[in-house]
Amino acid sequence: MAKKTTRKPNAAFMKPVQPDDVLAAVVGSKPLPRTELTKKLWDYIKKNKLQDPKAKTVIIADEKLKPVFGGKKSVTMFEMTKLVSAHVKA
Repeated sequence: MAKKTTRKPNAAFMKPVQPDDVLAAVVGSKPLPRTELTKKLWDYIKKNKLQDPKAKTVIIADEKLKPVFGGKKSVTMFEMTKLVSAHVKA
């Protein structure tokens, strides 16, 4: 019988990262793991209804998100992940 091993979370994802001032305006200035950072970002997007109703993968930037997205009016959620990475320090 094979021994079942529990999958450990990736340490890189769990290590707290420091959001810069631009990103801190959306998620707060405390260092947090990337997983939490992404969760807070999605909470903000949903709370402010910033998803395109026709294309749920498209995020529409408001005044706080526009600087995070490099000035773009809208980005895909995959593009968002890459753009947010530029605003965190490990």
